[in-house]
Amino acid sequence: MATMFSPALHRQRHQFVIDFVNRNKPKKVLDLGCSECSLLKKLKFNRDIELLVGLDINGAKVKKHMHGLAPLSTDYLQPSYDQLRIELYQGSVTQKDSRLRGFDLVTSIELIEHLSLADVELFSAVVFGYMTPVAVIVSTPNSEFNLLLPGLSGFRHSDHKFEWTRAEFRSWALKVCLDYGYEVEFTGVGQAPQEQQDSVGFCSQIGVFQWLGGRNGSNILLGDEAEDVFSYTLLYSINYPSLRDNNMLRRVLVSEVLYSAEKLMNRWLEEKTGNGDGAATLCQTEGEGEEFLSELCMEVEEQQTVCAEEMKNPVEQCGRSVSDCEKGEYDEVLGTKGQKQQESSTLRRYVSVPLAVLWSCCPKVSALSGSVSNLRHLLMGNPEIKLSQDGSAVLVTHQEEDQEEEGVDNGLEDSRYAEASHYSHSAEQEEEWEANV
Repeated sequence: MATMFSPALHRQRHQFVIDFVNRNKPKKVLDLGCSECSLLKKLKFNRDIELLVGLDINGAKVKKHMHGLAPLSTDYLQPSYDQLRIELYQGSVTQKDSRLRGFDLVTSIELIEHLSLADVELFSAVVFGYMTPVAVIVSTPNSEFNLLLPGLSGFRHSDHKFEWTRAEFRSWALKVCLDYGYEVEFTGVGQAPQEQQDSVGFCSQIGVFQWLGGRNGSNILLGDEAEDVFSYTLLYSINYPSLRDNNMLRRVLVSEVLYSAEKLMNRWLEEKTGNGDGAATLCQTEGEGEEFLSELCMEVEEQQTVCAEEMKNPVEQCGRSVSDCEKGEYDEVLGTKGQKQQESSTLRRYVSVPLAVLWSCCPKVSALSGSVSNLRHLLMGNPEIKLSQDGSAVLVTHQEEDQEEEGVDNGLEDSRYAEASHYSHSAEQEEEWEANV
């Protein structure tokens, strides 16, 4: 049968579900008989799904494949605002469990034919009567199509308890609708040759059930059955990283602020270096202690004007050298002054990068924080960030080891901030960040 269909029949069934999800955008999806979790692995990429759950009676098979649902490293490096939780349970579809009630979509793909007819009745009561999802997709083999399958005698699988004709499937589905308040639409996947489509139908017949209460109705029953019932065993659960998690948001924002501030500082220093003695003094300051490079006297509004008015495209600005801004105005934002303290053999310098400049020039920082005031609030108290006394700027540290210890000359070429080697971002990281800005 694998050679009869292109794409393969199981892929067509999964694609039918994926297309339904893309059209209807359910937030809570449950796959009954999830087995190797192959459908769940495809659905986890849908951004509308917030809760994705699988249930199967074979716990060993689920455990073997469940780790394929774990977040990728990129999910942690570049988390989105989307939320996703995945849960996998071991249990029977003939038993009730209150944790699986009220879903937007329940799928049962090639499952019911593995149940006895008595268990099919229990399946109907549990799924449609107790779980009461907004929509249910049920697929099952169409026995009328079997005559087109070469070499087949009996059922398509040794574990099948029955295989229904189209009329038998229709009879069961309409009874479900009558008993539990649903309506159904019949379709399928795996088409027969054109001249035989009417006589045999689809290879896999599908019923799409919609609850008559609608998406916005209450699909949770009240009364005794509303009591908590826990029949299933939780095998796996994972929350995907999301920027809606405040801790995750702070972590990503801090990383982006540190990188962007260093990048702005480096470009400003390169501009200063290319303009003569002032840069030489900046890079060759002798003595011990700390030097604060911060002649920041402008108001926040003025700082934003420097970046915003001079550049129509902030993304483009961050990708150009600072010399594209008028040098005089930019120097007022990132300036220098000395305050030496004779306490250490290591020279430490701080460049003051205003938060307003970061917010205006770096789209990712502005997208993550929303406003300059919120940016300040999110950064305050973080041990990785050093803010100015009034909290209006990030102080970026540059350290140079004592030149005598390193055995190097005092020349400008050797002290050009050591080719920025003290910074944490490698060339590969810089390319990655630039691609995401």
